Amino acid sequence: MVQTYKCPGCGASLQFTPGAGELVCEYCGTHVSVEQLEQDQAPADYKVENQVDHSKEAHGDMNSYVCKNCGAHLIVEKHTSATTCAYCGSPAVIEERLEGVLKPAGVIPFKINKEQAKEMFRKWICTGFFTPSVFKKQASIEQIKGIYVPFWLYDYEAEADAAADCTRVSTERRGDYRYTHTDHYHVERRVRSQYEKIPADASEKMPDDVMDRMEPYNYGEIVDFSMPYLSGYESEKYNYESNDVSMVKRIEDRVNSYIYRDLQSTVNGYTGVTYLRKDISLRRKQAKYTLFPVWILTYRYLNQNFMFAINGQTGKQVGKLPNSKGKIWGSIAGITFGICFALLMLGGLLG
Repeated sequence: MVQTYKCPGCGASLQFTPGAGELVCEYCGTHVSVEQLEQDQAPADYKVENQVDHSKEAHGDMNSYVCKNCGAHLIVEKHTSATTCAYCGSPAVIEERLEGVLKPAGVIPFKINKEQAKEMFRKWICTGFFTPSVFKKQASIEQIKGIYVPFWLYDYEAEADAAADCTRVSTERRGDYRYTHTDHYHVERRVRSQYEKIPADASEKMPDDVMDRMEPYNYGEIVDFSMPYLSGYESEKYNYESNDVSMVKRIEDRVNSYIYRDLQSTVNGYTGVTYLRKDISLRRKQAKYTLFPVWILTYRYLNQNFMFAINGQTGKQVGKLPNSKGKIWGSIAGITFGICFALLMLGGLLG
């Protein structure tokens, strides 16, 4: 079943609005809180209406639903859990992909709205002197979309047991000679630490390096998951289970670096440190499925894909601007002409 939330005032679709922290009707301005929708479940005044048929057709990795609002066929990928009808614009939350083991434990709601995200992109474009003009067009900026990206938040306990040969070097001068003294110390350390809410995105569509650079998120604003938060945005369910080999490697590489950093911080005051033994053990305590808000704008230029992303909670921006070869060569030509002209003028003055 796919659901949408109807306005009790005019019957239009409600969308979750950052800043307001509620679902707001863009037509009559009616506000409805997430808590009220969740508490009332589906009362008469805030009825949750089916937007598509229970029956759906499978097309390989895609599923087809029939929108009862306008009759159009909604073709969605098998991991999509929230989308918008391309014909009537009705937000649609795919309930069956958000229940049971697929239900997220928490969600960080959007705090940055679409207009703020577009303005951030406009300002970002201006930082690139050689950025092609096509990216400054409004049509390109309008393609920015809000997506709830699936993340696993891992809690780990780690222990490091190490032995090292540490040295302290000192020098002294006696007459015409300088003496160097090297003292050796056998040092042993055992460090135990706990690390909570280490994030790793579980979407195969999102580049891991981009998602890693979106950190940090403010975990104090994680709320219990409720489907109304997704209304008006796109959302994906996880592609990778928490115990997937690739996920475990990513997260345990991070935990290893954390415990090694903590271990090193206990070995101070030495000139040199050579580890003779270093044993690290990790134990995963739990992993919680959580949705994080991200504004995404993807574009293609000269057969290359570029992505601009904004942390939908903090506003942190990540991306790479393309360069226009025409602007680069034009700039080089202008600089070369300027230098030649200056040299000619200088030669005329000296002559």
